[in-house]
Amino acid sequence: MTRRRVLLPLVLLVATAVSTFWAGATHWMPGACLDGFASAGQALWEHWPDGLAYAAAVLGILFTHEMGHFLAAWWHGIPASFPYFLPVPFTPFGTMGAVIRMRGHGADRRAMFDLGVAGPLAGLAVALPITWLGIRQMGPPVPGAVDIGFYNPLVFTLLIDRLRPELAGDSMIYLSQLNPLLMAGWVGMFVTGLNMLPISQLDGGHVAYALLGRRAHHLARMLLVAAIIYVLVAEKYMWVVLIVLVCLMGADHPATADDRVPLGRVRAAIGWVALTLPFFCFSPRGIGEVIW
Repeated sequence: MTRRRVLLPLVLLVATAVSTFWAGATHWMPGACLDGFASAGQALWEHWPDGLAYAAAVLGILFTHEMGHFLAAWWHGIPASFPYFLPVPFTPFGTMGAVIRMRGHGADRRAMFDLGVAGPLAGLAVALPITWLGIRQMGPPVPGAVDIGFYNPLVFTLLIDRLRPELAGDSMIYLSQLNPLLMAGWVGMFVTGLNMLPISQLDGGHVAYALLGRRAHHLARMLLVAAIIYVLVAEKYMWVVLIVLVCLMGADHPATADDRVPLGRVRAAIGWVALTLPFFCFSPRGIGEVIW
């Protein structure tokens, strides 16, 4: 049995806990608190409960997502590492998510499907109630103030329309409206939607290949071309890094150990539903912008 690395995942977990705590304690403007020790200390003194709540919520979503992958790998006897959390200090989110290393070349079609779908569905099961509570606690935007807006995914729009109809009708949530659970839910939805894009070896790529076989290559290539055109026409250059990474990995998903293994009707139904998640959880407009 292969020994899993423990020290590096643990160090990264602690670093991500610190970076997400810092993001929440500074109300998702960590760069504004770097002018001096006094301002940073004041932010920690006044808002440390928000930092703890945000760190706990966002790490809970990411951990559950990765444990979905881990348990699916364990079920199918595929070696997998512990989650590697990715701290990104001095950004509004404090993290870029988490990854788990798996020896997926030994997975057949059914196992590949389970590996791909388990993480997003598990993370979503935690992100949805956190988002629900965050929207219930959301306040109105501050009129006339310079603010930062984060584009609403469709699931946010639907929940705001139902839970807070007095705040419905806007395509953004604003920094002045945020609370720790709302921001953690937004990050969780973003990670889920991004991972479920049916391209390359993202979770959505695993699911699409399990459903469509080599026909998934056509879908992935069309999506990549559409993304490049969108970035150039709409000038959404924040997606350039992701597109470059996909090009380096290759848009096509590799064959499984046995593509002939049947999925069954239940898995197929779950898979088609899971592929709709980017439409609900991920805004193609990007992250957000400064509102003057």
